[in-house]
Amino acid sequence: MTESETPQMPQGPVQRIDIRHLTTEQLAGLGVAQIAYVKQVLMNGTIAFAIHAADGTPMAMADSCDVAVAAIRQHEMLPTLVH
Repeated sequence: MTESETPQMPQGPVQRIDIRHLTTEQLAGLGVAQIAYVKQVLMNGTIAFAIHAADGTPMAMADSCDVAVAAIRQHEMLPTLVH
């Protein structure tokens, strides 16, 4: 492996955050890019499955829970079910 192929680590000290002192904005942003949740909804009289980002932003709709979970995984996110 050459030097150009060696993975680069971020430079500088690692910043540690005390989760007991998160701001509302920091708490709302946790997991937004990594977690999506699936929620069963009624759409035009039919059961559907809504996909939302961790902060509640609507992302997509699916006909089944399995399709919703597969779509989330396809985008390299962690699916979570909401009841």
